[in-house]
Amino acid sequence: MQKSNHSRPSWESYFLRIAEQVAERSTCLRRKVGALLVKNKRILATGYNGAPIGLKHCSEVGCLREDREIASGTQHELCRGLHAEQNAIIQAALHGIKIDGASIYTTHEPCVLCAKMLVNSGVKEIFYRDSYPDQLAQNILSEAKIRVIHIEE
Repeated sequence: MQKSNHSRPSWESYFLRIAEQVAERSTCLRRKVGALLVKNKRILATGYNGAPIGLKHCSEVGCLREDREIASGTQHELCRGLHAEQNAIIQAALHGIKIDGASIYTTHEPCVLCAKMLVNSGVKEIFYRDSYPDQLAQNILSEAKIRVIHIEE
């Protein structure tokens, strides 16, 4: 039997690529974000940023944040959408999936709101591709001793 020259992606790269695919479902007009909760190399739940179930998406009604010229990283409450990390946590909760001790793979570094939710949900490590400069989020994750790993692809 001949061996293949094809090299397999690392687990981190594999899960991050899946998070990138999940992000394609996003209806956000500003930024497409995908997240994947993983434990023991098994996908537990996914999430992408967008409006709550049953509500019109920003792609249909426009972006409140753009209309009001709200700077990125500020006034998170002025948005129709939930963040990808929030939606992944909610999906796990809706389906009774325990995520304590899980890792999250996300296309973007978490904001402070998501950082606090990840701490309280028991996530132990965060892998992300794109930076999102939120110093308070970084401080909270550091204080909670959650590993945060930047993956450059």
